[in-house]
Amino acid sequence: MAPAILRMGLLIPREGPAGIWAPSCEASAILAVFELNAEGGILGRQVDLVIADAGDTDASAAAAASAVVGVNKAEVVVAMVTSSARTSVAKELHRRCVPFMYTPQFEGGKLDPGILTVGETTEDLLPPGLSWLATEKRASRFFLLGNDYVWPIESMERAKRIITDMGCSVVGKAVLPFGIEDHEQLMARITRSRPHVVVSWLLGHEAVVFNRAFAAAGLASRILRFSTAIDETILYAIGETCTENLYVASAYFSSLRSRNNDAFLERYHSCFGDSPPPANGFGESLYEGVHCLAGLVDAAESLRPLDLDRKVGRARQRRTARGFDPQVVAGAASPVHLAVAEGHDFRVIAARRAPTEHNPVA
Repeated sequence: MAPAILRMGLLIPREGPAGIWAPSCEASAILAVFELNAEGGILGRQVDLVIADAGDTDASAAAAASAVVGVNKAEVVVAMVTSSARTSVAKELHRRCVPFMYTPQFEGGKLDPGILTVGETTEDLLPPGLSWLATEKRASRFFLLGNDYVWPIESMERAKRIITDMGCSVVGKAVLPFGIEDHEQLMARITRSRPHVVVSWLLGHEAVVFNRAFAAAGLASRILRFSTAIDETILYAIGETCTENLYVASAYFSSLRSRNNDAFLERYHSCFGDSPPPANGFGESLYEGVHCLAGLVDAAESLRPLDLDRKVGRARQRRTARGFDPQVVAGAASPVHLAVAEGHDFRVIAARRAPTEHNPVA
């Protein structure tokens, strides 16, 4: 007989550049599990969420995955970690035949066996934003900037191809190690390149430091910025005086008005009060991931990774905050929205809807 409790491991970094998202990630996952349990759990079993610190290295993420399964007896794992750590975690969980739901945006391409995803890829996020900037802002000169690991590097290569295909040019590129606090030389390099747009893939705290320095150097008023990895948490940390001409593409903004998001935010604030961690795309991805995983497991009536993979695109998940369709197919793409920063908030200005997307509900 199966135990009455199903333990779900949650891997999130509480330190390093991505640690800035830990509070919202934890809150979003807790809310999703609370909702699942109120509706009967997974496979009729109540879910016990076991939260583990993935740390700030690939090795620490793999060790956390090993411990949450080996010591805490988690039967499924949901994670919001970097792309490089994803591979280390996947190998550990594949060896133990444990389902692995990876939730944040990522570079795309072929993934290691057994990885389920809900996050958008670079191919989903880049074209709408770059095309809009070229058309609406007449931008033709782009400077590419990212941290030194797989997601930024592969995303920059894809961006270069898109920009070239639009008849525009890449006038500069910089790959930064983690931990740089002094950006004076980088600002001088950007200035010499004379870009219309700086496109960045800087992780968490790294984006905060850069964008503050960018504004302090007086560049914000004359050079546009575009990113797929700046959310409400980063925006608050950057500061409202440093967000001029900052554009972001994402499948989720807390300011997006839809039946799904309004209901999600109402439950989020009811659960965590008037001043919870800011709702944002990285935290919300875990909310989606928990519900998506539950939908796949219930549809497959199994915890075997291969059985779950066969149900991707064929199973419904019970709750979502993204899109406008009240019911979402587990693993289906969400529409991508383009927003401009206005102080501490995002104003959505354009969207590329998924093929099956319904009209928005105000």
